[in-house]
Amino acid sequence: MQITRNVNPSGRGRAEWFTGDVYTDVVASQVGDWRMRAALVRFTPGARTAWHTHPRGQTIWIMEGVGLCQREGGPIEVLRQGDRVFFEPDENHWHGAAPDRFMTHLAMHEADETGSVADWGRHVTDEEYSQPPVER
Repeated sequence: MQITRNVNPSGRGRAEWFTGDVYTDVVASQVGDWRMRAALVRFTPGARTAWHTHPRGQTIWIMEGVGLCQREGGPIEVLRQGDRVFFEPDENHWHGAAPDRFMTHLAMHEADETGSVADWGRHVTDEEYSQPPVER
């Protein structure tokens, strides 16, 4: 058993990966043969990821607020507290907060053989982001 005390401050999301103000906290990091990584990610209203993929897929669990997500070629989907989304390996997608709401999610993904958990693409444009979402 290993207990790790949280002594690190929340990190600011990298401008290459996010639009708007995003803050992250590491929950689980790769150690030895363990490839699982997880992060708590807090998005301010309108903040979002760039388009990206995950070599082994990704699960996000919405902890609070209202979010949006979209896979390439699909509609924008509304996400609410307790919703869980699985993005298939190499599925191009983005996720973030609704325009007028904060959103926090737990992001979980596994590193590939090279240690990579994501391949980042271009930013989601304001025009793409402002398309009407679907709520199921």
